[in-house]
Amino acid sequence: MLFFAYRDFTGEPDKILAERGLGRAHHRVIYFVGRYPGMTVSSLLDILKITKQSLSRVLSQLVQEGYISQEQGSVDRRQRLLTLTDQGHEMERLLTETQRKRIARAYRAAGPEAVEGFRAVMLGIMSSDDDRDRFGDRPE
Repeated sequence: MLFFAYRDFTGEPDKILAERGLGRAHHRVIYFVGRYPGMTVSSLLDILKITKQSLSRVLSQLVQEGYISQEQGSVDRRQRLLTLTDQGHEMERLLTETQRKRIARAYRAAGPEAVEGFRAVMLGIMSSDDDRDRFGDRPE
């Protein structure tokens, strides 16, 4: 079930990304930079659990194509702070709009108890307490 849900959840964004020569890695970067404007590259690496080299390729393309801007940190000049550009915000909206609608539809059909159960399952699947802590609670 998880495979089929994931396939359908990512299908529409995959098409949009492919039309622009981008892939799921680009989507993940756009998504998290959109959620945490001004985040550091280190924070993004920590969330994505990928190598600097992998992120560098993806991030370089997104900066070059005008989706993300980078600024030096004001306190620590070694930091690179990431934000979406207007073009990046539009791309993030386009990619996640259908996903949000899909989730909202499923939540409405399932009802509040099922949504809480789903939340518990998702938290239970996560390996890291740090990741679970992002959502304010841990499974028993």
